[in-house]
Amino acid sequence: MNNFLKMLQDKDHILADGATGTNLFAMGLEAGDPPEPWNLNHKDRIRSLHQGFVDAGSDLFLTNSFGGTSFRLKLHGLEGRVFELNKAAGVVAREVADSADRLVIVAGSMGPTGEMIEPHGLMTPAEATAAFKAQAEGLAEGGADVLWLETMYSMEELEAALDALKDIGLPVCATMSFDTAGKTMMGITPANLALRAKELKLSGFGANCGVGAPDLLATINDISRNVESGTVVISKANCGVPEFHDGNIVYSGTEKLMSEYVQIAMNSGAKIIGGCCGTTFEHVRAMRKAMDEHTVTLPPTLNEIEDRVGIMSEGSRAIFKGDDSKPTKERRSRRSRT
Repeated sequence: MNNFLKMLQDKDHILADGATGTNLFAMGLEAGDPPEPWNLNHKDRIRSLHQGFVDAGSDLFLTNSFGGTSFRLKLHGLEGRVFELNKAAGVVAREVADSADRLVIVAGSMGPTGEMIEPHGLMTPAEATAAFKAQAEGLAEGGADVLWLETMYSMEELEAALDALKDIGLPVCATMSFDTAGKTMMGITPANLALRAKELKLSGFGANCGVGAPDLLATINDISRNVESGTVVISKANCGVPEFHDGNIVYSGTEKLMSEYVQIAMNSGAKIIGGCCGTTFEHVRAMRKAMDEHTVTLPPTLNEIEDRVGIMSEGSRAIFKGDDSKPTKERRSRRSRT
């Protein structure tokens, strides 16, 4: 059995990792530079990143390949090295996972292309599919256990990616990024995603990044009430909100906040829980302890979430209350076109 599917079967809850980009900045990555070449040029630092999360207690971590499509690598003149850089991302991650004293899952990170599919942009569905397939082939060759589409915002692009991955032979998970209006940039609601996920045959799905923990928890609750029992829901929240201090971006989330978030996410129906931007090894270590000590109870109330992790935006409050959980006729029409 595939290692990821085995872990889903064996564990009630799975702790994912934290941030890639913000932790690499702390290791010396310069703003504007692509992190993917580090899989070859600074393999020791990428190994240290992955090892840090494994040591902190992560059951699953993402490869350093978020921007690994030809579209993103082209910005740095690296579009001809898609397979090489993604395979290298998988190889260094596999080395860390295989050296652990327990089963640890390597998730092949695949972010959006940064382009928009026609008619909203110039990229065709076929071009998007080809780009994702080339990336996925490298990650699979490098040793990924599961392919992990993240920070997606367009259903058209998600579908193009899934078309690319259907013959790779690995499970696929996907998370979308929702804003303070409770929707993705292209207007997809959590309920829209939940209704589509089953037919898309995803092994797990949910939300990552976006805004802070309160808003992401609203998203997770809306997804959970629109899925069947046993569905694998994924929650990866940013560690608080970004703030500028002495010219640097610092995330406001504390270890206590991320521990509270983990337990509320468990109560909200999430099975795979981790952190996104700003989440360090120390945060993940606290999250591990919080997960291990918690027994799932009833879904949280709005007051409980806001008392423990902060105030939601008005859009997320509406999502949490279910005001937007039933797609309108207009949204059903849009969904049928995507």
